[in-house]
This record gives sequence, C-alpha cells and structure tokens, in this order.
Amino acid sequence: MQPDFSNYELDGDNSRYADTSGRVVPVVTRGGGESDATGQSSGATRISGVSIQHTPATKIWFGKVSNEPGYRSVPHHHGEAETGGYVLLGQARIYFGTDYQDYVDMEEGDWVFVPPFMPHVECNLDRSRPLTWMTTRTPENIVVNLPDVPEESLPGWIGRP
Repeated sequence: MQPDFSNYELDGDNSRYADTSGRVVPVVTRGGGESDATGQSSGATRISGVSIQHTPATKIWFGKVSNEPGYRSVPHHHGEAETGGYVLLGQARIYFGTDYQDYVDMEEGDWVFVPPFMPHVECNLDRSRPLTWMTTRTPENIVVNLPDVPEESLPGWIGRP
C-alpha cells in the first residue's frame, strides 16, 4: 500500500530546525559523540545518534543498542513509542505474549517492528559474541522496566546452544 503524499507542500516550514545562524542544515553526530543520556535497561547499552538529547529532532529516536554475549533484558516496554529494529551483528530473540511464552528469533540482516506498550524481553542468543541492534523509536526512546521473570520460565532460554 502506497502512502498518499499529495497533501505535502514542497516548501513546508522547517524553520524550527534552524541553527543559531538561522540556517536549516543537517545535524551530524560523529562516531564516538553519541549521547548515552537516554532510557536504559540493565545490561543493554543504548546510545543515540539522533535524538532530542543532542539534535533538534523531536519526533524520532535513532540509536544503537549493544548487548553482551548471553544477555537477557528485564521485561520492559516502550510506552507509546513504535519501535523498529535491525540486527546489525549477532543473533537475537524477543520473548513476548502471556508470561513471555512466545518468541521470535532474528539474525544479522533481519528487521523487527515492536508495537507500542508491548511487554517483551530482548536476548542475545549467542553466548560468545555481542549483539548489536540499530533501533529507531517515535517519538522518543521510552523505556519502562517491568518486574523480572525467572530465566527458567522463558522457553528454550536455559538450554540454548
């Protein structure tokens, strides 16, 4: 299904993104200059390349999430935010559903959409390699941590290769 862009003007007003000189220019966050002033879960490192913390962006969070080998997050959700993820490096699993009994597995090159307010557990399936996600959320990187669950209650987690 193609979106209808016919109502958009070519010369819309983007002046609120102007820098101190009054010019509207792209904002570059250089590697190593990303912000870590964003929502976190223990064991997951989230850094933002594009966010309200250090760019004029107000409706998007785009960053990198890194997980150590064998990492398992606490259950959490992202509030009203729609989340898109891309597995850049490693093997991932997301548990969801009633008592986190359902899951999807992903590998390098896979994309995932996580709906707003959906409790889930993010995991790095690999016990020896890190997992790196490129992640975007709108409107912001909302992270609402929930009570933890025992590892034994997650299907296939303990006995994975």
